[in-house]
Amino acid sequence: MSFWENKSVLVTGGAGFLGQHMVQRLEKMGAHVFVPRRKDYDLTVLEACVQCMRDAAPQIVIHSAAYYGGIWINQLYPGKIYYENLVMGANVMEAARLAKVEKFVAIGTACSYPGYLEGELSETNLWDGPLHESVVNYGMTKKMMAVQAMAYKKQYNFNAIHLILTNLYGPGDTYNPDRSHVPAALIRKFVEAKLANARSVEVWGSGAPIREFLYVEDCADAILKAAELYNNLAPMNIGPGKGTSIRELAETIQSVSGFNGKIEWNRSKPDGQMKKVLNVSRMKQILKWEPPTSLRNGLEKTILWYEANKKAADARY
Repeated sequence: MSFWENKSVLVTGGAGFLGQHMVQRLEKMGAHVFVPRRKDYDLTVLEACVQCMRDAAPQIVIHSAAYYGGIWINQLYPGKIYYENLVMGANVMEAARLAKVEKFVAIGTACSYPGYLEGELSETNLWDGPLHESVVNYGMTKKMMAVQAMAYKKQYNFNAIHLILTNLYGPGDTYNPDRSHVPAALIRKFVEAKLANARSVEVWGSGAPIREFLYVEDCADAILKAAELYNNLAPMNIGPGKGTSIRELAETIQSVSGFNGKIEWNRSKPDGQMKKVLNVSRMKQILKWEPPTSLRNGLEKTILWYEANKKAADARY
């Protein structure tokens, strides 16, 4: 019998990019999954969160709902991003506490790390400095869930864990230019260039910066493993632990998509931090797990899915 069989699980954001993959896995493992929708439960309102907990009666809550986007969305709606994420996190955790759930899994972000640290980021670096100005309004709200969990553990003996995710890609992602992140944006560019028989694709920067990219299905597996095995207030990084240059990412997408033109690097655009990779030694030690999907294999699956679902994927906001 699996840990999840007959477990009652509430997954906020369960219809979203990451959430849908967790829900599919939970259902296959025999869990009873409740996914709140905004039209029924506005998670920015505490009373709605309390009602949601009454209706779902969960043993475990996975809070993955978030309002976020790319640089453009952060520039347009910094206040909305800050308010909705801060209040959602506080309300969902408070309602879970009132409902006496067994475990709360907070889904955090690498945006919560100090914005000017480079190299490998360990969980102990989380409070080593200010966040990058471009994401402070989002990253800080997720960081506050870790503070709330510490306070609730001290006063109420509330059981919560905080998982810090790296950059995700995969089927079901957002490919709208206003909200997409680097892998999805590049996939759309190269697929469309191939369809148009274009001669070149422009990519910003030099290609030298190093980031890491985690296939979404692997991430869903890691979260569910952590929910089962991890019981510590110290945050846990979730990622491949291996950096990939933007140049390698773009060239791999070019190869997998079958685009035969040139990549034109627009060096007038900034590169940003040169290296940002999460140290995942805690993840490996506790979960006895590493992401099984290579970057190329993950991109192959993602591009096949995108080509088959392009119209709907482009329209998803």
